[in-house]
Amino acid sequence: MVMFDYLLDHRDRVWELTIEHIQLTLLAIAFALPVAIVLALLITRFKPLSLPVLSTLGIIYTIPSLAAFAFLIPAVGIGREPALIVLASYAQLFLVRNIATGLRGVDPAVLEAARGMGMAPWQIALRVQFPLALPVIIAGIRIALVTTISLATIAAWINAGGLGSLLFNGITRNNQSMIWAGTLAVTALALLADQIMRMLERLTAVARARRAAG
Repeated sequence: MVMFDYLLDHRDRVWELTIEHIQLTLLAIAFALPVAIVLALLITRFKPLSLPVLSTLGIIYTIPSLAAFAFLIPAVGIGREPALIVLASYAQLFLVRNIATGLRGVDPAVLEAARGMGMAPWQIALRVQFPLALPVIIAGIRIALVTTISLATIAAWINAGGLGSLLFNGITRNNQSMIWAGTLAVTALALLADQIMRMLERLTAVARARRAAG
């Protein structure tokens, strides 16, 4: 079929852009995650901060991505740097919300037992809270990952690379086959990432159940 011509004839190019897309996505999540952990710990420990922090992150997420990219261009130029800043910022809402929810969902009796054993707060967080909250945290990472894969497509507009290049070039050249190649590749990548993360959710949920039973 005509719509698959570019995908079949330029497999190497599509694969190269797919790798770029994956790298951009994973870098954004890698930058976003440490910040999200700090914010989640903060609003978990100081509950009055929860509403303003989550509201601010919600406002950031509602900013149109093209507007956010354009806003950063005068300060940091074009390319991966502004793309990573925007993508990592958008991921915060899902990451912070799920990490905080997971941490708050840990049984208080378990935390009290950990304190009774003489654990320091950082030990309780690392050895008790985060392991028990892991299924919920991974669910947040899954949502952030799939969302970032989609948003990273638009980052090609500022020369950040990735599969969005096929879409923008296809639109410019009125090449339907190129547009279809980009669309199918991004969709397949998002679905694959979603399934992998869902599998990790199930595995961690089973591990948590076994740990609780033990």
